[in-house]
Amino acid sequence: MKRLVYIFFTILIGNVAVGQQLPLYSQYLYNKFLINPAVAGSDGYTSYNLTAREQWVGYSGAPRTFSFSGQTRLLKRSYILKQTRFKRQVYRPKTDGKVGLGGYIFSDRNGLVQRTGFQASYSYHMWLKPTTQLSMGLAFTGYHYKINEKEIDFEDPNEPWMNNELRRGIFVPDATFGIYLLNARYCLGFSADQLFEASAKIGNEAYEKFKMSRHYYLFGSYNFNLSAYSELQPSFIFMMSEQFKPQTDIGMTYIYDQAFWAGLAYRTSGALIANIGVKYENIFFGYAFDFTLQEIQRITYGTHELTIAFKFGDSARRYRWLDRY
Repeated sequence: MKRLVYIFFTILIGNVAVGQQLPLYSQYLYNKFLINPAVAGSDGYTSYNLTAREQWVGYSGAPRTFSFSGQTRLLKRSYILKQTRFKRQVYRPKTDGKVGLGGYIFSDRNGLVQRTGFQASYSYHMWLKPTTQLSMGLAFTGYHYKINEKEIDFEDPNEPWMNNELRRGIFVPDATFGIYLLNARYCLGFSADQLFEASAKIGNEAYEKFKMSRHYYLFGSYNFNLSAYSELQPSFIFMMSEQFKPQTDIGMTYIYDQAFWAGLAYRTSGALIANIGVKYENIFFGYAFDFTLQEIQRITYGTHELTIAFKFGDSARRYRWLDRY
């Protein structure tokens, strides 16, 4: 029983250390879809994104996250002939360009806990004004949740944890909802993750409801034009759950010709984040380095996050104010 309590609190401590049960991302501005399903297809491009994040490099059991995502929008295409009530024949598109689809697969390790799964998203986009788009999205998530027994050394061969369901792994279904406001100058989004708060049964009745708490994200950014090619983008993301204290990233990014960017951000939990990126044709490369202001920085080499993205589609389709749809 003592061993069970030790493991349980080890899991909790690992989660508290990062302030939440879900992975953090330092380059969320360049793939908001990972935290908000309403973003799927919002910009009109077909995008593929690979993200790898190593937190607290050099520290055993530190969080490690990998994800591969894709998203697109069903644009207006293949017009069909229809007849109105006044017997007039008109051509209308089969699709009205308002539906977005997306999905991703991921692997996330945090201490003893491993999650490997997928998410499938549906989004619907509406125009509030000629230059402002409102999107809503819903996603289904499923993942394999398990405890890595290789990290546990049991003295008692009859220890219940040696044969329980969590050691073998369980499948956990869940859902995410998001809303997203997009304009040529700004964006604002809100999402709620793990809506079902799926619970995992951990060995003993005292811990039978180990819940994955709901997580909430609120983010936004605004673009100021400095010149014909230069922009300055202040941004923020507010994150909290029903179990852990909220935290906020506040940052500033310089963008040149939509092809180069560099920025700095401060995380209220105690970290400084530097990010840099470059675009070559339709390929985007991004890198972020997190320097934590906590004691753990003395025994680690910081946190590193690498992003590679591919975007396909005519730039004229990107926004409605450029006659996208």
